[in-house]
Amino acid sequence: MSHEPLHPDTIAVVAGRPARAPGAPLNAPIVPASTYHHGGEPVYGRDGNPGWAAFEQALGELEGGSCVAFSTGLAASSAILDELAAGVRVVAQRAPYFGVAEQLRERAADGRLELAAVPELTPAALEATVPGAALVWAESPTNPMLDVVDLPAVIGIARAAGARVVVDNTFATPLGQNPLALGADVVLHSATKLIGGHSDLLMGAAVTADASLDERLRRRRQSNGATPGVLEAFLALRGLRTLPARLGRAQDSARELVRRLSDHAGVARVRYPGSGTMVSFETAGTAADAEAVCEACRLIVHATSLGGVETSLERRARYASEREVDTPPTLIRLSVGLEHVDDLWRDLERALG
Repeated sequence: MSHEPLHPDTIAVVAGRPARAPGAPLNAPIVPASTYHHGGEPVYGRDGNPGWAAFEQALGELEGGSCVAFSTGLAASSAILDELAAGVRVVAQRAPYFGVAEQLRERAADGRLELAAVPELTPAALEATVPGAALVWAESPTNPMLDVVDLPAVIGIARAAGARVVVDNTFATPLGQNPLALGADVVLHSATKLIGGHSDLLMGAAVTADASLDERLRRRRQSNGATPGVLEAFLALRGLRTLPARLGRAQDSARELVRRLSDHAGVARVRYPGSGTMVSFETAGTAADAEAVCEACRLIVHATSLGGVETSLERRARYASEREVDTPPTLIRLSVGLEHVDDLWRDLERALG
């Protein structure tokens, strides 16, 4: 095989495979084991699993680091935050993913950290708040407003101030951006979303190029019991194999839906960063009108979560946590899947009417 670097689309297909040998399986098999024979690695089921390792190798190669798989994205974010010394300063967007926001607020209320929440993580806002910070937590694009953070500038400012940088890359995926290559310390994923891609698993991952941090995160996974299931790891890796194809198809549909939504009289504003599968739009009228749009869809699924092959939507301000950070009351977050774009538009257009 050539030693030329492989394209990410190819890495998604070939990374994490078992060694090629006559009669060997092509895919990493599911190994439902809690106990292993003495004298080797892993020692116990909480220490490791061949299925986790296969997934970790593939996602790690795509992100350019070493991956640690967790039971959920929030288990991964919790492990990252637990690495902080007590009372340190953390800078984050005012409205990151609500589960991460809750973890940050709880730790701040308990005195475990000092939280500096900025409305938008711009370079200017970070310059004003980063002095003395130990960590900068960035999400780009943001959920559900789809704001894009200037990651090269933000990472540069944070690193110059001596702060570690975590980037939630769930929406962009490693095919959209590689924060480690820009200087970030940790990349976070909810593999439940686009990586898994089929709405059938919960899993998370943290990726880092720092060998010492990687080892500490593995120990935290082991000691906290935040281990992924073997079936979930198998499904997440299977989902990763088709991520390039799914992402490309859904992104094309998203761009077309953005164009049509922007021309619709029932839509007050469309938010879209120019790439990706996520679209947010604000409807004309009241929150009840926006809720009625969601309820009126027959093809598009009215549900929380995102990144599946099926298109889904919901009014985000129905949740108290979103209202607290001033998410517009009529904002609908749309996760674009793999249905034909004309069928999706007919459903949306009917619902908007």
